[in-house]
Amino acid sequence: MSFDLIYGKVNHMKSILFTALPGSIQHNGNFLSLILNATPIGKFTILVLLIFSVVSWAVIIFKLSEYAKARKNSAKFIDYFRKSKNFSDINKFAGMFRNNPISEIFKSGYRELSIKLSNKEHTGTFNLESIHRSLIRASNSEIVRLERLNGFLATTASVSPFIGLFGTVWGIMGSFQEISNMGQANLATVGPGIAEALIATALGLFAAIPAVIFYNMLLGKLKVIISAMEDFTLEFLNVSEKLK
Repeated sequence: MSFDLIYGKVNHMKSILFTALPGSIQHNGNFLSLILNATPIGKFTILVLLIFSVVSWAVIIFKLSEYAKARKNSAKFIDYFRKSKNFSDINKFAGMFRNNPISEIFKSGYRELSIKLSNKEHTGTFNLESIHRSLIRASNSEIVRLERLNGFLATTASVSPFIGLFGTVWGIMGSFQEISNMGQANLATVGPGIAEALIATALGLFAAIPAVIFYNMLLGKLKVIISAMEDFTLEFLNVSEKLK
């Protein structure tokens, strides 16, 4: 078989293919037409996936900014804490920060330390256990605050692919129903349903993949902050013990 004959057959098949495809698929990248012509269930699925995607990106940007500020403010406070010898001045400096887990731990420990020092004058005893518990409570409270909204990213990462799969299954079901109603199978019949199904799958992955990547990234950043909080708790206890 000659090359010209093969080339002619390929062009003939290509022309049949694009003639059979509906107009919304012939125009390369015209996803809006596919979405507008989708079934109500398909539109709802796509809308849910878009909401998950937009909200997850908003959470990602917010949490990255929050963790960056927390690490920066914590580093400033720890540096001041190690240079200063006056706890009263350190407490005033701690009040200057809004997003600083280390300063919140200090303020909680400082309040308990002040009470213990005041009681020591009357009782002559000084117990570090209550100070330690106060530091732990403040640390746990800050961890809960910093973990806020991270669960949404985990939910998006786990749920979005299944929602996209649901849209895929629904689109294929619609395609088979069209085949059953028309009694014949061709691209004009099954094309819109399959295209709708693939869009749902793509949007599901588009929402899930960034959520997985940034959730793990944020988890690593959070572990660094928690480690700094634990180190500061021990450092504060060591300084408090010298005041006994």
